[in-house]
Amino acid sequence: MRLDLYFGGRFLRALFIVMAGFGGLTLLIESVEQIKRLDGTDAGGSGVLQMSLLRVPGTLYDLMPIIVMISTLVMFLNLARSSELVVARAAGRSAMRALVPPIAVAFLFGLLSVAVLNPFVAATKRSYEHRLTVLQQGERQAFSVSAEGLWLREGTDRGQMVIRASRSNFDGSELEDVTMLGFTTDGTPTYRIEAARARIESAQWVLTDAKRWQLIGAQNPEAAATFHERLTVPTSLTHDEIRDRFGDPEAIGIWDLVSYIEKLEYSGFSAQSYRMWLQSELALPLTFVAMVLIAAGFTMRHTRLGRTSVLVLTAVILAFGFYFLRSFAIVMGQNALLPIQLAAWAPPLAVIFGALALLLHLEDG
Repeated sequence: MRLDLYFGGRFLRALFIVMAGFGGLTLLIESVEQIKRLDGTDAGGSGVLQMSLLRVPGTLYDLMPIIVMISTLVMFLNLARSSELVVARAAGRSAMRALVPPIAVAFLFGLLSVAVLNPFVAATKRSYEHRLTVLQQGERQAFSVSAEGLWLREGTDRGQMVIRASRSNFDGSELEDVTMLGFTTDGTPTYRIEAARARIESAQWVLTDAKRWQLIGAQNPEAAATFHERLTVPTSLTHDEIRDRFGDPEAIGIWDLVSYIEKLEYSGFSAQSYRMWLQSELALPLTFVAMVLIAAGFTMRHTRLGRTSVLVLTAVILAFGFYFLRSFAIVMGQNALLPIQLAAWAPPLAVIFGALALLLHLEDG
């Protein structure tokens, strides 16, 4: 038991060291990128640093499987150089038994990442996108889905407009049962519009079967209301912005994802990408375990046997291959080219069984 705790502690320490190294490198790269992106804005040095810090968690979270793999390489290479693995084997501890602590730590770390890091990364991503929009455009746009339907808000220098729609078609290009409320910059309501349908064309909302109430300058808004078979309202939104916003599952925390999927489907949107993201996140602990096994299969040997650099390079290539295979499977699942469960769970399970077969062959012949 004490030896298990020792191996688990060594892996955890390697994991924190590698993560800190990647975090510092990511912050440096993001700072350079944000300086270029925010050129011409009034962000300043502190603003650039804040934007860079908001980007770091998401980048690290995406690279977490690679970080786990490198941590495993660091741990077992250090154990091999110090002959601690040789001593453990001489004491009767098999190589497979020595793998249990790092596998357990990687699995638990995967559960912690999904439960805690995922919502934190989603929050930083939303905050970054909001600040970037304000800095670059001077406009504020908000999107949300609730039990009452779809809500949009766009803000410009002239004021704000709040839009509610009961339903949408499959890709969000057309809204149904639409209500629009216009406000001045100080929050005074200026008009209200209700329409059967709405769609965006050439920087304007095109409303069908609409009724418009003027709320400023009319003593009786109902008496002054006008009916329009076709009515246009200027907008800074685009169809791609609406579609992309509701197609970004990474901006929704894991704890809110199931209810958000239900609301999306109720509002008429496709939740395929969200369902795929949910399953891939649930499979993340197994992905970490697969990375540990890939790295361990090529480094659980004494360095005096030679060819260490070749084996390490092989492990890195295979790990990156698995990383891109997993990403490719997620894209296939999001586009309904593969069943969601197959795309999410098959790659890590296949790699786990393959790596175990390799370890059993190398260790037990």
